[in-house]
Amino acid sequence: MEHQTPTGPQVNPWIIVISVMFSTFMEVLDTTVVNVSLPHIAGNLSATPEEATWALTSYLVANAVVLPITGWLANYFGRKRLLMTAVVGFTTASFFCGFAPSLAWLIAFRIVQGLTGGVLQPVSQAVMLEAFPPAQQGKAMGVWGLGIVVAPMLGPVLGGWLTDNYSWRWIFYVNIPIGIVSIVMTKLFIFDPPYIRRSAAKVDTWGIGMLAVGIGSLQIVLDKGQQEDWFSSAWITWTLILAAVMLVMFIVREMYTDDPVLHLRVFKERTYSSGVLLMTSLGFVLYSSLVLLPLFLQTVLAYPAIEAGIAMSPRGIGSFIAMPMVGMLVGKVDPRKLLCAGLLGGAMTLFALGSLNLQIGYWDIFWPQFFQGISMGFIFVPLTTVTMSRIPKQELGNATSIFNLMRNLGGSVGIASIATMLSRNTQTQYNILGAHVSAFDVRTRTLLDQIRSGFISRGMDFSTATNAAYVALSGMVSRQAVMVAFVQLFRILALVFVIVIPLVFIMKRPKAAQSPVAAH
Repeated sequence: MEHQTPTGPQVNPWIIVISVMFSTFMEVLDTTVVNVSLPHIAGNLSATPEEATWALTSYLVANAVVLPITGWLANYFGRKRLLMTAVVGFTTASFFCGFAPSLAWLIAFRIVQGLTGGVLQPVSQAVMLEAFPPAQQGKAMGVWGLGIVVAPMLGPVLGGWLTDNYSWRWIFYVNIPIGIVSIVMTKLFIFDPPYIRRSAAKVDTWGIGMLAVGIGSLQIVLDKGQQEDWFSSAWITWTLILAAVMLVMFIVREMYTDDPVLHLRVFKERTYSSGVLLMTSLGFVLYSSLVLLPLFLQTVLAYPAIEAGIAMSPRGIGSFIAMPMVGMLVGKVDPRKLLCAGLLGGAMTLFALGSLNLQIGYWDIFWPQFFQGISMGFIFVPLTTVTMSRIPKQELGNATSIFNLMRNLGGSVGIASIATMLSRNTQTQYNILGAHVSAFDVRTRTLLDQIRSGFISRGMDFSTATNAAYVALSGMVSRQAVMVAFVQLFRILALVFVIVIPLVFIMKRPKAAQSPVAAH
C-alpha cells in the first residue's frame, strides 16, 4: 500500500509512521527525562533545588501555551513547514540546553523546547493517520502509540543512567541524533494534504494573547502550588485568578470573533466532548500513577532511583504487547467495548496496587504494572479512534490540539492534587495510628522493651536505649502512615477509572465509512 502525496512521490505509509514517531518520541521522552536530573542541574549551575525546578516548569508552561493553537498554526503556515520548523527548533534547543552555562540560559532554551515540542504531537498525529485508509488506521495507531507509551517509562531510567555515568547535559544531547533522523525523514516523506492551504485570515492576536496568559498561568499554579502551599501564597492565588479571568475572556471572544484561533464548535459533538473528558481523566490517572509508584518504591521500600525506574518497565512491556494487538481489533470489534475493558482493567490493576504492604517483593509490583500497561493499550487506541471519528478533516488539527492539551492539563492537575493529598493524608494517618500507640498499651510496651533490649545489647545505657526505642517506634508508625497514604491514593485513582465509564456510553460508535483519527 502506497500513500499518494499531493506534491511528492508515492510514499509507503509505514515510513510516514516511523517519520512522525521519531519526532513525537523525542518530545515525550524529553518531558520525563529531566526530572531525575534536577538535583545535578542545581549543583552544577550553582542554583537551589527550587530554582532548578524552573527548568521543568518553563518547558511545561511553554508546551501548554502552544498546544491549543497548533491546528491554527498548521493552517496558517502549512503543516509540513510547521513540523519541519518544530523539529529543527526542538533539536537545536536541545543542543543549547546541554551547552547552557547558567540556569537562566537553560530555562530560556527550555522555553524554546517547550514551544517547538508542543507542536510535534498534534501535527504528527494528523500526518500519520492521513497516510492510511480507515480500515488500516487502527493498526497505525497501535504502532505509533508504542513510542508515545514507552517514552515516559524510559525517560526516568535513561535520565538517571546518563546523569550517573556521564553528565546531566547528555539528557539533552541524546535528542540530537533522533532529531537529525526526524528532520531528514520529515523532509523526504511528509507532505501537506490538498485541503491544507496557508491561510490569509486575520490573526487573532488578542485571542492568542489571552490563551497564552491563561494557560501559562494555570500551568504555573499547578506546577508550583504544592511547593508554595497553594492559597497560603498570595502570588499563587493571584496567578490563578489571572488564569481564570484570561480563559473566560478567551472563551467569550472565540465564540464571537470572525477568525477564532481555536474553534470551540467541536464540543457540540457529544462523542468528542465525552472523549475529551475521558482523556482528561486518563491524563489525571496516568501521570499521577507515574509519580506515585516510583515515590512509593523510593520512600517506603528504599529502592534506589534507577531501580525504581526499572521497576516501572513492566507497564511499558504490557503496552508494547497490547497496542498493536488492539490496533488490529479496532476495525473488527466495537471500540467502545474495548475502551470499557481497558478502563475496568486499569481500575483492577490500581486496586491491586492499593493492596501493597511493606513485605511485598518485585513480582507483587511486576504483575499489576504489566497488566496496567495492557489496559492502557486497550484505552488509548479505542479512545482516540471513537473521539475523532466524527470530526471533519478540516477540523482535525484544531480537535487534536485541544485533545492533547486536556490530557496534559489532566496530568498536571493529577500530579498537583496527588502531591497535596499524599502530604496531608500522611499526616492524618500518622495521627490516627499514633493515637493507638500508647505507653499504657501492653503490646506497645512489649514492642518498646524488645527494641530497647536490642539497643542495650549493642552497648547503649538504659536511658539512651529508651530514647532510641521511642524514636525507632515513631519511625515505624511514620512508615506505616506513609504506606497507608499511598495505598489510599491508588484506590482513589482506581475509582476515577470506574466513575468515568458511563461517558463511554454517551459516545457514538464510529461508522465504517468514517475516518477514525488518533490523538493520543
